[in-house]
Amino acid sequence: MTAPTPTPNPAPRPDDPAASAGTAQAPTSPGSVFDFRATDIGGREQSLARWRGQVLLVVNTASACGFTPQYAGLQALYHAYRGRGFTVLGFPCNQFGAQEPGTAAQIAAFCETSYGIEFPLFDKVDVNGPHTHPLWRWLKEQASGVLGTEAIKWNFTKFLVGRDGQVIRRYAPQTQPDALRADIEMALALPVPG
Repeated sequence: MTAPTPTPNPAPRPDDPAASAGTAQAPTSPGSVFDFRATDIGGREQSLARWRGQVLLVVNTASACGFTPQYAGLQALYHAYRGRGFTVLGFPCNQFGAQEPGTAAQIAAFCETSYGIEFPLFDKVDVNGPHTHPLWRWLKEQASGVLGTEAIKWNFTKFLVGRDGQVIRRYAPQTQPDALRADIEMALALPVPG
């Protein structure tokens, strides 16, 4: 007697909240950041595998935060190192003081006009709580914060990810982007995994 064939799960409907970026399903056993998908600021689903072999700085951002001027520093890092295989990935988040209330179009326009942002931006995500985006859940599991806490404490928490897709280090919101240059240089000096 043969075992019954499992019935595949139906595809989510476009109006199903579980189909949104904030509740995206995680890979069954993610081995690296490149195993995740997220919706970009234009509403297109992106595989992070498109940045495989690059050094990434993954940041939760907000447009009305005391740390918002860090956008300038993040853009400066991107401009300085993108030719060497470095990318900043910005994930707007409205969980801290409702400091990112705008729509995706408003966020994109603000970033472009106020800071000349050229690095990839994604749709708003939750980084804490029951609707935490799977990428952010994984990042927090890989590198804890102050006193071993997992929760993201505020906007502009940063994760440096190596060319192999593994988290190298987590940085507090108050850490200025320019202070990451030495760590970025070290990560860029490592060979691209075969």
